[in-house]
Amino acid sequence: MTTGADVRDILELTGGENDGPISKKDLINSDKKKSKKSTETLTFKRPEGMHREVYALLYSDKKDAPPLLPSDTTQGYRTVKAKLGCKKVRPWKWMPFTNPARRDGAIFHHWRRAAEEGKDYPFARFNKTVQVPVYSEQEYQLHLHDDGWTKAETDHLFDLCKRFDLRFIVVHDRYDHQQYRKRSVEDLKERYYGICGKLTKVRAATGAEPKIYIFDAGHERRRKEQLEKLFNRTPEQVAEEEYLVQELRKIENRKKEREKKAQDLQKLIKAADTTTELRRAEKRVSKKKLPQKREAEKLAVPETAGIKFPDFKSAGVTLRSQRMKLPGSVAQKKIKAIEQILVEQGVDLNPMPTEEIVQMFNELRSDLVLLYELKQAHSNCEYEQQMLRPLTPSWADDIKVEAKEQIIDVVGAPLTPNSVSLLSFL
Repeated sequence: MTTGADVRDILELTGGENDGPISKKDLINSDKKKSKKSTETLTFKRPEGMHREVYALLYSDKKDAPPLLPSDTTQGYRTVKAKLGCKKVRPWKWMPFTNPARRDGAIFHHWRRAAEEGKDYPFARFNKTVQVPVYSEQEYQLHLHDDGWTKAETDHLFDLCKRFDLRFIVVHDRYDHQQYRKRSVEDLKERYYGICGKLTKVRAATGAEPKIYIFDAGHERRRKEQLEKLFNRTPEQVAEEEYLVQELRKIENRKKEREKKAQDLQKLIKAADTTTELRRAEKRVSKKKLPQKREAEKLAVPETAGIKFPDFKSAGVTLRSQRMKLPGSVAQKKIKAIEQILVEQGVDLNPMPTEEIVQMFNELRSDLVLLYELKQAHSNCEYEQQMLRPLTPSWADDIKVEAKEQIIDVVGAPLTPNSVSLLSFL
């Protein structure tokens, strides 16, 4: 809604400070000037007991009248409008101009600021052209001669490359196939880049190694053939390819699982071997030592692969029976398997916790866990072996048995090669 300030701006009733053309600084600093003017005007305090909305409807000579309709003055995410004052705008002029990219002398007209009259066309800097090499008659006869190309056809190719800035699709479209041989895009590229490479090599200074661009036409043709085959696939072929990709991923995942299981199995076997070797070494050392020094020089308990019991090295009173308690890392299945084996062998589940019994009991349970893991790995390997074994019909087994009987009965007979070939066939 228009206010009194807008009316005064339209009628140019303000002072002479606003004379002159509008500049960029005036547009940017318009908010600051308005804030200064607003601070200079006298402000009236709202009387006590009067609501803000009622006080906003009051009118005075030194204050703008309230708008008749509500207006949204918040900018927020809205587009900021141009802040125009009462100064004179910069004049614009309808003037002619020429484009340096054109060589026909065409003259165009457009609106432009009067201060920019006589300046160059601003978009002329985007006029970039490709430098196409030029060769002489002597250079062509000495270095560029080709039995498949004539000089007239080569000149026609380079003329089109210069006119269309090496856009070879357009060059191929404008190529004169009636006067010259029918060429593909790869043939045109191969001829052009071959000549550019030869000219660069010939014109290079002695001792310098110029950078030569090589175009592989055969690779480009194969690439386009593959793309064409890929584009011409039927929906059935696409679905089959997706199915094969999924199956390949499944095979790779199963292969990784088998490799991981094999590594775990190798770790278990190596742990079992190291455990037995450490036990034997410990027994040999214990036999050589004197009985008086046995308590003073105790061997450290080797780390077994089955169960790793914690060491109670903290200060304070501890019970030896706590060393027999299984750690929380042992699964419930393994605990039940250990208890079942101990019951079957007639071993007490809670023996007297002497020093020697505690050590031997922990080693026994560790070996039982290792045995349990080896049995599981062995059963898994047998299951995978049965799944990977090819299914052969019963009649094939009968033929194999008969063939073996024939080989045993008629060793050295004339029909022996036939039986051997039958076995190789099976």
